[in-house]
Amino acid sequence: MAITDKLLVAFQYFDEANKQDPNTEIFEGTTYPKEVLYGIRMTERLNEFNPNASEALRLTARCQHICRWEIPRESYEMNREGYLRWRQDLKKFHANKAAAILEEIDYDQDTIDKVRFLLEKKQLKKNEETQTLEDVICLVFLEFYFEPFAHKHAEDKTIDILQKTWRKMSTKGQDAALKLPLSKYSIDLITKALQA
Repeated sequence: MAITDKLLVAFQYFDEANKQDPNTEIFEGTTYPKEVLYGIRMTERLNEFNPNASEALRLTARCQHICRWEIPRESYEMNREGYLRWRQDLKKFHANKAAAILEEIDYDQDTIDKVRFLLEKKQLKKNEETQTLEDVICLVFLEFYFEPFAHKHAEDKTIDILQKTWRKMSTKGQDAALKLPLSKYSIDLITKALQA
């Protein structure tokens, strides 16, 4: 699908918002605000995974974590109930932030509603675009964030996270995951998770 001027403006607005992220990550010698880099990775992975993605899906991928640092995990109880409440609140928060930016640059209401729908992960496994977004999220996690996570946690917890990640993905997403440029360490853990 062609990239429109308005889409590029939206990316710029999303990235400007994410440049306020106090957390940074170094990638290939360059320091990025963490959520700026995440947004770029989401866009790049979506472009590869589904080159014909709709404009709404492209917008959603770029703003998937918009201003996430404003609602830190630590502000909720550090248990499963607290985690799930944090995740639900984040979905609404991201949807509201993205909608405000898209309204500012005169996106039509249908597109804004679609981005909100996708950010809230509605109809996962039933809606093709929601599933594509989830596949891309899982692929970006596995390629860039899984190994650092695995080094900080016990193997049984890591295996559990991998199995949950795998269940969220479509067959196409799972096939793409097996082709990622992962380390032997990550591949061994994924193999264990799938065999368990």
